[in-house]
Amino acid sequence: MRLDFLIGEHQGFSFDYYEVDRDHSKTLSDGINFLGTPIEATARAKGDLKFTFGSAAYKWWFGTGNDVFGVGLGAAYYKVHASIYGSATVNGDNFSAGASANESAWAPNLQLGWRHSFNDQWRMYVNASGVKKNGGSLNGHIYDAAIGLEWFPWQNVGFGAEYAYTKIRLNQNKRRYDLDLDMKLNGPAAYVRFRF
Repeated sequence: MRLDFLIGEHQGFSFDYYEVDRDHSKTLSDGINFLGTPIEATARAKGDLKFTFGSAAYKWWFGTGNDVFGVGLGAAYYKVHASIYGSATVNGDNFSAGASANESAWAPNLQLGWRHSFNDQWRMYVNASGVKKNGGSLNGHIYDAAIGLEWFPWQNVGFGAEYAYTKIRLNQNKRRYDLDLDMKLNGPAAYVRFRF
């Protein structure tokens, strides 16, 4: 979700929010013969990951005419919830274990943008933003880039298509373990745009 508010012609606010929710599980089943004794074993492991990101920035737009350039400064909030659970059954005996982590952080956010207007109905844009945090319990960086095209057949309602790339690399340092998140998100998107 993205919201942009203009204050006059050269200033405004930008808000972004998205979530990534993934889970994966694996089940193994095997039987072995150990010293003449059959042993039946099954095991199942399941991992869950939920990443939440939101940002707010104040933007300044420079230029007039068909091309404008924007610079935004603000703050970003991100949260990682990760859990893993495993269970095993060996000859009827059950064993299980699990662990989870739930961390969040605030970091400064820098945004850059370029807009080119072909006419009143067609517009092209490039957006880039970055978050970097060196200290704290959840540190690392998040980079976003997108290129898109918008078409407004009506004054207040239009359609857009973009190709976006996001790189997320975060680290949580614990006494017993380290949690590393290294994720790339990329692909096309289509949306409806409202402007007032």
